[in-house]
Amino acid sequence: MQTVDTLVQMCGLPRLEARMLIEHVLRQPRAWLLAHGTDALAPEPVTTVLSLAASRRQGVPMAYLVGHREFMGHRFTVSPDVLIPRPETELLVDVALTAVATRSAPAMLDLGTGSGAVAISLALARPDARVVATDLSVAALTVAQGNAQALGARVQWWHGSWYEALPSEGRFDLIASNPPYIHMDDAHLQQGDLRFEPASALTDGADGLTALRQIIAGACAHLNTGGQLWLEHGYDQAEPVRQMLVQAGFAVVRTEVDLAGLPRVTGGSL
Repeated sequence: MQTVDTLVQMCGLPRLEARMLIEHVLRQPRAWLLAHGTDALAPEPVTTVLSLAASRRQGVPMAYLVGHREFMGHRFTVSPDVLIPRPETELLVDVALTAVATRSAPAMLDLGTGSGAVAISLALARPDARVVATDLSVAALTVAQGNAQALGARVQWWHGSWYEALPSEGRFDLIASNPPYIHMDDAHLQQGDLRFEPASALTDGADGLTALRQIIAGACAHLNTGGQLWLEHGYDQAEPVRQMLVQAGFAVVRTEVDLAGLPRVTGGSL
């Protein structure tokens, strides 16, 4: 029989990744694995771990293999139907919360919610808020709704493309979005985790600015006076996004940089 220690070696992965897969299959914490490294394992979990390890060696993201990823201190279930939440997107949440910090019971909209990471994080940070989220993918909304239920977040979910998903009534104090913004010819789409994530959530199949244009163009009709729009974008898209915001009538337009020092989130107010 195999032990935890020998199974780690058999995975053919970095030790941390191998241990993460074993933790996931055995449903045991890291401390348990360290204390039971020489314990014999039953054949079934060994087979399951080795199958997951083979997928990982082929490049399948760890988040999809273990089924979750942490974001803003919360664990979100993820599947190949949604993007994997990334640390840089936490900046979008931080900026959005700052934008409504002085507003009582703000109304906030997350367009293209995916796993629900942004909308749910906003709702958990501001229990007094009305948070609404949309997505074109029914499968993504199913994942998001499951996350909201598991984390105890109150979010209204609507299916459809950007603003078309919303009922006619109601405006918002804040709109936030992490839309598909990667250029169709960007080599990164064929590298790393991006190869396995839903293409429609990564790129518009064009210059990467299509969704950003649509969201900016429709924002004024859905924002209250003084409302703000904040968008995540590519490191080289800050200038065109600022120009579009100014042309759409937004003021105090600015860009925030992520932890890597890259321009990542741009927005403004009406």
